Amino acid sequence: MAEDMTIEGYLAAGGVLTNPTNVPPRYRAELMKLMTTFVDSELAGAAGFADIINEGPGIKERIAAAKIVLEKTDNADKVLKVMGEFGVDADRYANHHPWTARLDRAADIGQNRSEHDMRLAVFNYPLQGWSDAVAMNLLMGRAVAVQMAEFSLVSYQPLADAFRSIAPVEARHAELAEEGLAKLLEGSDPPEIQKSVDYWWPRVSASFGAAGSGRTENLKTMGLRKSSNAELRTRWEAETGAILQRLGLKTPQD
Repeated sequence: MAEDMTIEGYLAAGGVLTNPTNVPPRYRAELMKLMTTFVDSELAGAAGFADIINEGPGIKERIAAAKIVLEKTDNADKVLKVMGEFGVDADRYANHHPWTARLDRAADIGQNRSEHDMRLAVFNYPLQGWSDAVAMNLLMGRAVAVQMAEFSLVSYQPLADAFRSIAPVEARHAELAEEGLAKLLEGSDPPEIQKSVDYWWPRVSASFGAAGSGRTENLKTMGLRKSSNAELRTRWEAETGAILQRLGLKTPQD
């Protein structure tokens, strides 16, 4: 970093940070929020999916579901290790929140967070059987893929490295969900699966945040975001909509 450049100017110009000791307070607060949201969402998502494993229609499906639970927990651990460099007790953290807690299926909390933790709102809703879980995993898996492409470019290098190692794992989860949904559509009632898509679509969409968030601009100056919430949501809608169309399903706006 140039002698006469502030750390804010350095970050705004595309600089990266590599050590907690160099992180200014406002940057640290936003970085911790980003990491906490990811970890809490992964642990809550894994906990919810774990309850569905034994509803898999065959042994291969159950193995795939168990692997997803394992890998999501491992992904959370990767980011928890980075949080540990900021003083977070990873072992205590993993047992500190009720990861299996869910709202009523008919609830609608928009983008609001749980009172327990920082999980994305979508992970407060319960799964309703195997096909519902697969539909949710496809929609959310595609959302995570879009978010991983964004977060792999964050200006805190250790976290960017962690996200780059996580990205292909999460991408595979979305692929498994697509394969699983295609198989289900061969022998299940498509209208029932469409109902699950209709239920989860707006809830996954809400995970991208408010369209006109002024906070995003601040994150951009810190190098913690590149794209707006609306840009990420539009990307997800286009990519996921194409997959649903290929499977013979529709997006709710269709």
